This record gives sequence, structure tokens and C-alpha cells, in this order.
Amino acid sequence: MFIKTGDKVRVIAGKDKGKEGTIKKVLASQNRVIVEGVNIVKKHQKPSNSNPNGGVIDTEAAINASNVMLIDPSTNEPTRVGYKFVDGKKVRVAKKSGKTLD
Repeated sequence: MFIKTGDKVRVIAGKDKGKEGTIKKVLASQNRVIVEGVNIVKKHQKPSNSNPNGGVIDTEAAINASNVMLIDPSTNEPTRVGYKFVDGKKVRVAKKSGKTLD
């Protein structure tokens, strides 16, 4: 997957189009990501020891990885991701600027 935890991304499709955030979690087997502050849903929580009152909480839900685009740190614009071998190691490369991301 071209996105890693901690990457800054912009949502390019869906109800949160245009929003930016950092990747909190990558669900590679499902091709989905959880982005901080994006795709907020209400979750009904039963009372438990950690949350004795229960209630309705706001939480981030996963979105498809194809709906986000990595933000190039040098230009602060969304970019596609390519791969290149540098000194025998595979590194991610921003397509717009050509600079390495890792």
C-alpha cells in the first residue's frame, strides 16, 4: 500500500472531499485507512467499566485508500506515489516533485 501511518493526506472523493488529516491506521487487507478528523460517525456505546454511562460518541470510520492522496511535504500539494530503488532499498517517491518521501 502506498500510504503509511503518520502520512499527511487529502481526501479527494466522498462527503469529506477536500479535508486534510494524518493517517491513524492502515487496514491493508481491506484497502482502507482511518484518517484523523475525517469520516466522523456516531457510535452507540453500551455502558462498561471503562465508560460507565455509555452513550453516543463520535469516532472516525475507515475510508477507501483510493479516496485519499498523499500530500507532498515539499510542495504541500497532493501527489501520486511512485517507487524507486536507492542504494538497494525501495523508497517512495513523490511523482510531482520527484523527491523521496521516506
